[in-house]
Amino acid sequence: MVLENLEPKEVFRFFEEICQVPHGTFDTKRISDYCVAFAKERGLACIQDETNNIIISKPGTVGYENSEPVIIQGHMDMVCEKRPESNHDFKKDPLELYVEDGYVKAKDTTLGGDDGIAVAMALAILDSKDIPHPPIEAVFTVDEEIGMGGAENIDLSVLKGKKLINIDSEEEGILTVGCAGGFGYNTEIPVTRENAEGEKISIRIHGLLGGHSGAEIHKQRGNGHKMMGRLLNHVSLETDIRLISIAGGTKNNVISSECKAEILVAKEDADKVKASVAELKATWDKEFLGKEPGLTVDVEEESVSGVAVMNAESTKRVITYFIICPNGVQCYDRELEGLVETSLNLGIVETTKDIVKLESLVRSSMESKKADMKEILDTCAQVVGASGKVQGGYPAWEYKVDSELRKVMVETFVEQYGKEPVVSTIHAGLECGLFLGKKPDLDCVSMGPDLLDIHSFNEKLDIASTQRTWEYLKGILAKLK
Repeated sequence: MVLENLEPKEVFRFFEEICQVPHGTFDTKRISDYCVAFAKERGLACIQDETNNIIISKPGTVGYENSEPVIIQGHMDMVCEKRPESNHDFKKDPLELYVEDGYVKAKDTTLGGDDGIAVAMALAILDSKDIPHPPIEAVFTVDEEIGMGGAENIDLSVLKGKKLINIDSEEEGILTVGCAGGFGYNTEIPVTRENAEGEKISIRIHGLLGGHSGAEIHKQRGNGHKMMGRLLNHVSLETDIRLISIAGGTKNNVISSECKAEILVAKEDADKVKASVAELKATWDKEFLGKEPGLTVDVEEESVSGVAVMNAESTKRVITYFIICPNGVQCYDRELEGLVETSLNLGIVETTKDIVKLESLVRSSMESKKADMKEILDTCAQVVGASGKVQGGYPAWEYKVDSELRKVMVETFVEQYGKEPVVSTIHAGLECGLFLGKKPDLDCVSMGPDLLDIHSFNEKLDIASTQRTWEYLKGILAKLK
């Protein structure tokens, strides 16, 4: 075991076990069954629903038998991202963990600390014999990373507790007490093809930092898709091009770290295209001010004949959409300084024979702004003769003024850390909004250890922060008598 000597041992033991079980979004049966087996081995009551959500119950310890139950909640699925050169198969391969500079990491892949650390901490509480705690209702959901399907489908009527500790925040010392709502938006641009010959230019933008489209959208990281749209438009201003394909991204809630496009140009224009690409790459290096140090733009050239390319009109419509579609921060909160209110992320682009498909994720803490973003995206689609529709959605989690749980968690934090925690809302989506829709009397607070670069292959979990957060969680449970 790679993590066996790390503290807290009981937490890292379960975290490492979780990392041996493939558990990407929509591939959660095995991790769900793992949790069922865990409960059965310990004689704990367990409910597994058809969606693979899990609820495990444990009585309170001595002196806490009649206390109000506390819900500990996290999600079992993880974002599956890897370096382009990695051969890792998320469907069957365990994560290859290693420790470096005080962090737990996974070789060339996402770590799944989001939200495996929540499951590990809850399992450690359920497994314990010497940690004082009220009755525990551990709720593990599935498919949070794409659409929050587990939280949407779970039946919470069996829960007796009203205080819910969500362990799905990524910054120690911040208690999250509200979050944005959101929805996916899918655009399909129809294209017409014709056969042509010339020089096929393959362009690949890669090496961008990427990251979580909620937690890191304010950092203005490069979006590979929007950058590719700008590049294609820049090239087309001086050169007649025909688009063959454009693709990139795997999740609508991940800032795309790369995008690849293939275009066809006349042989005599190939050098001009490469010069335009180099010119824009130099411009980006200046604009990013060193904040995207890995940015790379590769260009390959090949003479071809009889290639099915998009005709001039289709090429123009596709490029136009990439230029006009909104992306990134749209508005900051007018009351909570520095907090993003509304944003959009263009996360996935695919090309088929007849269609260019795009998937975006809209987030906002205001329902009216969500509606406004839908109207804007509908208009963008109409401008280029495309179709657009909303895919899924989840409500915002509004701040609760009279939260007893928040009071206890603030008091416990001050006792442990000697200072007040930051109490705030976030722009990323959390499942608490959906839970409150099912049980409006819930009192929810989200917390977690320092977890950096989530949703990317640079993801890493701070070991010392995990230890402190574990002690903090135990302190909270001890107070909820």
